[in-house]
Amino acid sequence: MSALNKRDPFLLFIGDIVIFFISLWLALFLRYLSLPTEKLLNTHLLPFSILILAWFLVFYIAGLYEKRSIILRSRLPNTIFRAQIINSVIAVLFFYFIPYFGITPKTVLFIYLSVSFICILVWRIYGYTFVGPKRKQNAILIGSGEEMKELRDEVNANQHYNLNFISSVGIDSVGKVDFQEEIVKRIYGEDVSIIVVDFKNERIEPILPSLYNLIFSGIVFIDMHKIYEDVFDRIPLSLIRYSWFLENISLTPKITYDILKRVMDVILGCIAGVVSLIVYPFIILAIKLDDSGPIFIVQERVGKNGALIKTYKFRSMQRNEMDLNKGMENKLTRIGPFLRKSRLDELPQLWSVVKGDTSLIGPRPELPSGVSHYEKEIPYYGIRHLIKPGLSGWAQLYQENHPHHGVAIEQTKEKLSYDLYYLKNRSFMLDIRIALKTIKKLLSRSGI
Repeated sequence: MSALNKRDPFLLFIGDIVIFFISLWLALFLRYLSLPTEKLLNTHLLPFSILILAWFLVFYIAGLYEKRSIILRSRLPNTIFRAQIINSVIAVLFFYFIPYFGITPKTVLFIYLSVSFICILVWRIYGYTFVGPKRKQNAILIGSGEEMKELRDEVNANQHYNLNFISSVGIDSVGKVDFQEEIVKRIYGEDVSIIVVDFKNERIEPILPSLYNLIFSGIVFIDMHKIYEDVFDRIPLSLIRYSWFLENISLTPKITYDILKRVMDVILGCIAGVVSLIVYPFIILAIKLDDSGPIFIVQERVGKNGALIKTYKFRSMQRNEMDLNKGMENKLTRIGPFLRKSRLDELPQLWSVVKGDTSLIGPRPELPSGVSHYEKEIPYYGIRHLIKPGLSGWAQLYQENHPHHGVAIEQTKEKLSYDLYYLKNRSFMLDIRIALKTIKKLLSRSGI
């Protein structure tokens, strides 16, 4: 492994120190709305320095100085969020229960907690890209199928990723490979520091002892699934088995997350719902002037645990219902394209969010006829109904060719791969990220 790679944790550590102290300066500026004086800085410097040292220990335990945290960047927001929750508890205990460091007012502390979280997140995701090593780390990829080729081509062609696959070995031919010649010599001859392996494939078993021996040479091993997930923001369906679901999908209550999610749904749903009432008269008038038909369309959709729920939308189609099985033609009204592009047709669904049938964030609810068909054609499709559906979701943001109406097996398979990503990684920070990206798309009028 090169000395350059070994400097990564050190650069992260130095960067974190700088960011934490910049955050203190910003917190004082925001608190007093003036440039902090030398006296004010000195008063806060010692106690906050001790606090920051404790925070570094939390960051270290959370794995934020490991090589994986540099490569698997999509996991950073959630990891940093959890670490900062612990850090916030430490900070409160530190300042409130150690009188010697009793700094008043405590407003500075709470501003600092928010500012430092935002700053450290921006630094880790974006800042390190500019000041960190520009040279990619050489890696070997051991996998199979189209996913392996897709991953290799995407990573090697994109400068954003900190990896360069100098070789890819297919598991199908792993028994025929001269391990010493193809892998070991290349590791030492081409400064390979990472090996990405499809550990879920049973055919990898014959070379596991040889891979084990490479641990003593300082090689870092990463599961191919994790890299693929991080690069493409979805779960490859062809790589998962029943064991994947047993390992990654759990309905064990996440008390903090569940409470925060529901609070966000109720508060934002009520605010947006009340504000949206302003445009209701204009939408109703436009629909009536268009064709004098019904204002709302009421549909049954599949909700959490497969239960049927009713969704209400402003009518944008000529027919009141769509039947996927019968293939009935259903054209948009003249005002329909505008309502859909602007998402104004979905404003009534905000009240379903407040009621609790749906959430602001989650997999989009499907028609029962479509679900019945997909469950027969697509393995594991029903797993997406373990959580509440949402007005916006991970698939709506990242799938380029997501299906709209009618049965589309291949597009829905891809959509499921994004839904599984959300199901596995769902967290309050991921919900915030989806919400902000949704707002950005709506404001840019690109639609989702």
